[in-house]
Amino acid sequence: MTDLSTTLAGVKLNNPLVLASGVRGNNAGLLIRAAMEGAGAVTSKSCSLQPREGHPNPTMMQKGDFMLNAIGLSNPGVEDEIGEIKEAVAHAGVPVIASVYGGSAPDFEKTAEMIAQAKPAIIELDASCPNVHREGEMFSSSAQSASGLARAVKTRLKAQAKTASIPLFIKLAPNVPDIGQIALECQKAGADGITAINTMPAMWIDVRARKPVLANQYGGLSGPALLPIALRCVHAIRKKCSLPIIGGGGVNSGEDAAAMLMAGANAVSIGSAVYYRRNAFGEIRAELQEFMQEEGFARVSDIRLEE
Repeated sequence: MTDLSTTLAGVKLNNPLVLASGVRGNNAGLLIRAAMEGAGAVTSKSCSLQPREGHPNPTMMQKGDFMLNAIGLSNPGVEDEIGEIKEAVAHAGVPVIASVYGGSAPDFEKTAEMIAQAKPAIIELDASCPNVHREGEMFSSSAQSASGLARAVKTRLKAQAKTASIPLFIKLAPNVPDIGQIALECQKAGADGITAINTMPAMWIDVRARKPVLANQYGGLSGPALLPIALRCVHAIRKKCSLPIIGGGGVNSGEDAAAMLMAGANAVSIGSAVYYRRNAFGEIRAELQEFMQEEGFARVSDIRLEE
């Protein structure tokens, strides 16, 4: 009998498939729906301290085995999101991960502190979104900035008894020289887990119209084309970092999920697959279970590379 359960920083999941942030996570109803469809945990769309409009349309495109998006983190702000997370926590039946974003470390700290009122199972810092950054560097672009952010938010949460026990994960970008070292420094700074990876900065041009397809020109690449990059990043993180990893990027089948687990992930985020497959969570979960039975893996934690 195969056991699909896994654990993330003390949070137990009945299966390793996690709804990725920004995908069908705009409100409590969509989070609950993903849980009903078979997700082992669900992640909300990133919220910020103040409401954010995001980028003008067109913000998404799909071609072959990839998608581009430049949503720009549009959201109604953390005050509205608190109610959505509370409802999801009450009714989803699986762990709810609250994703937060900020333009500065103090913004991240305050937003995380506020969303903690909703009692999510995990708080995730979206430190790597590639399509809203305008000045300076993304927080996840260097070990110093990423670890500094993790330390600041963790210190803020630990200062209050009600929030001290909520695990803190930080989401990293793929387009960095040494993602493993960044993850290690975040671990030293007090992060409880790593989410990897975010989308890859990219663009597409309409050659007939002679202009970029997205209004923002650049967007984040997702879909099956991202999987090899994601696997390499997760593997590099696992080589240097012992924290639990939510690994994702291009996972579209049970064997893709198995590959992500072999690379070193403890759970697998599902994002663009919900656009490619009608019942992504149910089908991928069944395929993963079938793979485990065929290959003789009793537990998710057994699915590792032979090195």
